[in-house]
Amino acid sequence: MYRDYYCGETNEKMIGEVIELSGWVNKRRDHGGLLFIDLRDRSGLIQVVFDPEKLSEFDIPWNQIRSEWVIQVKGLIQLRPKGTENLNLSTGKIELLAQEYTVLNISKTLPFELSDYKEETDEYIRLKYRYLDLRRADKYQVLKLRHNVVKYIRDYLDEEGFLEVETPILIKSTPEGARDFVVPSRNNIGQFYALPQSPQQLKQLLMVSGVDKYFQIVKCFRDEDPRADRQPEFTQLDLEMSFVTQEDVLDLTEKMFTGLVQSVTPSKSINSPFERLTYDLSMELYGSDKPDLRFEMKIKDFTNQSKSNQFKVLADTVENGGVVKGLVVPNGNNYSRKQIDSLVEYVKALGGSGLIWIVLEDDPKSDSPGFGFKSIVKKYLDSDFVKNIGKLSDANNGDMILLVAGENKKTLEILGNLRNKLGKDLNLYDKNDLKFCFITDFPLFEWDEERSKWTSSHHPFTMPHDEYISDLKNDPSSIRAYCYDLVANGSEIASGSIRIHKKELQEEVFSILGYSKKETNELFSQLLNSFEYGAPPHGGIAPGIDRIVMLLTGTDNIRDVIAFPKTQSGFDPLFESPSNLTADQLKELGITVEKPLNKMN
Repeated sequence: MYRDYYCGETNEKMIGEVIELSGWVNKRRDHGGLLFIDLRDRSGLIQVVFDPEKLSEFDIPWNQIRSEWVIQVKGLIQLRPKGTENLNLSTGKIELLAQEYTVLNISKTLPFELSDYKEETDEYIRLKYRYLDLRRADKYQVLKLRHNVVKYIRDYLDEEGFLEVETPILIKSTPEGARDFVVPSRNNIGQFYALPQSPQQLKQLLMVSGVDKYFQIVKCFRDEDPRADRQPEFTQLDLEMSFVTQEDVLDLTEKMFTGLVQSVTPSKSINSPFERLTYDLSMELYGSDKPDLRFEMKIKDFTNQSKSNQFKVLADTVENGGVVKGLVVPNGNNYSRKQIDSLVEYVKALGGSGLIWIVLEDDPKSDSPGFGFKSIVKKYLDSDFVKNIGKLSDANNGDMILLVAGENKKTLEILGNLRNKLGKDLNLYDKNDLKFCFITDFPLFEWDEERSKWTSSHHPFTMPHDEYISDLKNDPSSIRAYCYDLVANGSEIASGSIRIHKKELQEEVFSILGYSKKETNELFSQLLNSFEYGAPPHGGIAPGIDRIVMLLTGTDNIRDVIAFPKTQSGFDPLFESPSNLTADQLKELGITVEKPLNKMN
């Protein structure tokens, strides 16, 4: 045996006992005749004292032990001398007086410090030596939290009668929104498998097979452009049920997440019940389909008040079919001119033509004839107009109104981003608050200007609302779907829908998306054929495990919550992949690699 206990399990009840511990040397403090080390394992630290008068001779002298060496120590648990306790540690009142020790392995000097970790340590270096980075206590706690999240989900769904079923990783390439990662087949030269973007069709086939309630903690793969909350491979909870409505799925999801937060992170506050917003209302109020509800600051519509305005920028925008909308910044009079100018530049960077700011110097709800305000365009603005929009938006004396004018969709997008920036800059929310909401009734289709075709808002297997089924092709832009997202604190946590379960309707959706009959049969025959054998109504949802853990830990970086992540560009510094194949491997697969031309040629 290497140990009797974990380091963090030792306590005052063990005083007088002789025990063995093993772990890493976290820190060493050489006090001349005595050596103090902090011995570390995954459970925590304990101070070990090396007194040469209490030790036998060993191959490696005690005073040569260095940080990150792996050692085994046998010794006596005793109280620390009075005044030397460390109350920040659970073991801070005791220490281990070493009697025997064994050096199990030595360590080179580390490329970065573990015990005195600094955030400026280059992330690439930390990922290259990820096995060292994971030795830090905070990283272990993230892995433990992730374990607890998955365990809770498995236990909860098991109690609800779900069956965990594994689905294939090597499947057929089918268009589901992102690019596939493909795998060549040695036994079928020139043909390829694809790694699943999700088990979407497979879980629908399980519903056709009568499984009724399915789930899986599954790896998914998407060859997408890099983003802070994306990785080329990620983990999601895949969940599907038969004979359910949208409300059934949302109800199960809300209960599961409420219990998860209360069980795994009880220090977090969570709203109950979860708010419900349609896609259209969410866009109008928050300029986003993933709104952060931890603070108010809803978007206000000033379009009607801007008609025939003496400020022609506003009047002309409305006359040309545009809108004027804005936000109220509480106590915006505290903003310096430099800060206001930075907001103007931020809006321009988002593609806006500009930002009109108005600081109220009197209460617009009062009848005071001396109503005043500040603005860089004050000479163009009528005081009655400012007073009216102040009343409409419930602005108070000292608040700042920010106006954006332009095409509706773009204006909402700009104000949504500006709202998030202001919420963060002004610390308008508590980081321990979790505000969940469901966004429902998404559009079934979106028009792709670049490719001049309809695309799926979420994916092509989503059931349209009943009233649109009889005439899908009349106005695809107006069709709303039984499609929903779970959003928390401004991030999409899960996405799901009620699925199409009839072949003719699914074929019609594919037709609107531009697939020919031949393409539809080649890509989706496995699903369409199954619908001819009695497919039940079904639906589900797929929360991202990585994003759940991000939410619960408060990090903005998905790489913080994955044991062995890749860089934002999809490179793995630890294994140095992707990498080249040998000539023999390529020949066996029947693949010829063309090197990209040098841009200088």
